[in-house]
Amino acid sequence: MLKGSKLHFISWAVMASALLLFGFKVDKISDKLQEKINSAIQGTYEVEEFSMDLMEVSLDLNEQTPSELGGENLFEITSSEKKLGYVYVGVAPSLKKTFDYVVLLNPDLSVKKSKILIYREDHGRQVGSQRWLKQFIGRKSGEKLVYGEDIDGISGATVSAKSMTLAVSDVLESIQILKDANLF
Repeated sequence: MLKGSKLHFISWAVMASALLLFGFKVDKISDKLQEKINSAIQGTYEVEEFSMDLMEVSLDLNEQTPSELGGENLFEITSSEKKLGYVYVGVAPSLKKTFDYVVLLNPDLSVKKSKILIYREDHGRQVGSQRWLKQFIGRKSGEKLVYGEDIDGISGATVSAKSMTLAVSDVLESIQILKDANLF
């Protein structure tokens, strides 16, 4: 029989693997989350008025992408009929819970900014610092990011930082798949 700590580790590892394998889906954006998305868009693109138009991705194409694109995840951002870029809304695992994040993209599909919108744990909040998140700025669609190599680690937020790195890397890979399928 396994001792408590080993059993806890194995059950946590199985849960984390399942979450990363099957991903997270943003089915319906809550009012609180939408408010935070709006603020991120306004601050990043320096606009007051804008529209978020859902980009629908077919089930077949969604199955080819590492990021979930079957819910309310990917939007084109426009203001005064000018395309500002795109926003991907996702959910990723932290140590015991999940956090909501956005990846804001330029029209050329490079990362303009990434931001943690709602972090649900007391431990590991450093992952939300813009000082750390700025490492993603300029990364391009199709680019594969590796925690500890391309992206520096964070002491005290290892699980969340690895998770965010994987999430952004998956978004970039997914965007490239959509680009190759002429969705952009």
